[in-house]
Parts: sequence; C-alpha cells; structure tokens
Amino acid sequence: MGIGVSVFLFAVGAILTFAVNATVQGIDIATVGVILMIAGALGLIMTVLVFGRRGGTTETVVEEDYPRRRVVHDEII
Repeated sequence: MGIGVSVFLFAVGAILTFAVNATVQGIDIATVGVILMIAGALGLIMTVLVFGRRGGTTETVVEEDYPRRRVVHDEII
C-alpha cells in the first residue's frame, strides 16, 4: 500500500466519520469511517517504515592523470 492509497483511505474515512449524516440499515457509517482511517494510518506508517529505510550509497569517483588509475570510494549514508 503506497502513500497515496493510505492518504486516500484516511480521507474517505474522515469524510464518512465527520461529514456524512446518512443512515444505512445494518451499517454504522461512522464506524466504517473510523476503520478506514485506522487502515490508512497503519498503511502510511508501514509505508514509511518499509520505504523510508532505503538508504543508498554515494559513490565518489576520483580520476587522476598519472598514473592512470580510477579510485572509487563507497560511503553508506
């Protein structure tokens, strides 16, 4: 679940919880809204935890004229 889907679920849940006054027999719309908000918040947290730890490496390339050699330094950030 991506960030966009999580925000969408949270927004739809908030609309159902706070803005809709309709009643449906057998379904509490406010409860469905709270469930959607919780699912959106959990999805957002999981997305940030999983994709937020994607630290890459930076590569520094130093090329010298004499002697002909290429030095590569990898740093993990």
